[in-house]
Amino acid sequence: MRKVIFALSLATLTLTSCGTKKKIAALEAQNKECQDLLNSTTVKLNLCLSEKEALSKQNEYLKQNNSDLINNQKELTLLTSKGAQNLEKSLESLKEKDLKITRLQDALTRKDSVTLALVTSLKSSVGISDPDIEVNVEKGVVFISIADKLLFKSGSYVVSDRAKEVLAKVAKVINDKPTFECMVEGHTDNVPFTGNAVLLDNWDLSVKRSTAIIRVLTKELGVKPSQLIAAGRGEYIPLVDNSSADNRSKNRRTRIVVLPKIDEFYDMIEKEMKNQKKQ
Repeated sequence: MRKVIFALSLATLTLTSCGTKKKIAALEAQNKECQDLLNSTTVKLNLCLSEKEALSKQNEYLKQNNSDLINNQKELTLLTSKGAQNLEKSLESLKEKDLKITRLQDALTRKDSVTLALVTSLKSSVGISDPDIEVNVEKGVVFISIADKLLFKSGSYVVSDRAKEVLAKVAKVINDKPTFECMVEGHTDNVPFTGNAVLLDNWDLSVKRSTAIIRVLTKELGVKPSQLIAAGRGEYIPLVDNSSADNRSKNRRTRIVVLPKIDEFYDMIEKEMKNQKKQ
């Protein structure tokens, strides 16, 4: 009987032991699945945390960027407003400059168109049609050039009586323009001046001739001394080469340079244009 009971107990224990191993094995398998799932979940969690951190930084950047854009928009609005004002001022300034340029171009066109008429008018005022007297206008300056044979004897700075008749006409032009200045330039040829107790060379001769004419204009013809400038150019600005007697004669001259103020010169042009239209 005992043997039977022992055998039954042993069988029971054996069956129990086999059942426990199966359960353990099943639990171990289940535990492994749980561990694998945990590891996979942990990886995904860490990935999500990394993405969350990156998105958080991106969100902060976008917030800051949005704030900067708002500020920039405000500044841009302000700058646009100021820019519009500056642009308007610039356009006004450009219009003024364009108007000035247009007026200047018109004035230059008028000047060019009446140069010949102005020269004719001055010649008419002087009342001379002598080929030894030349009147022209260059760049707003009036030149009256008189050959020395009408003014002086060779090597002399004594003004001739015939010269005084010519200078009286010139004085009339100068006196009609009391705000103008006139430079009296003496010019010689290149023949060396031998010199004397008063004059040393052509420089001296050209200056002496200039001052001699100025004395006639001021003392005898009523020109204001403050309007006149004495200048001697000697032989150094010839009209032509001093290669012949005829050429040297052309280079011996006195030139009266009338220097008007530029606005008065244009006024003179406009008056001449009006006179031309009336004719």
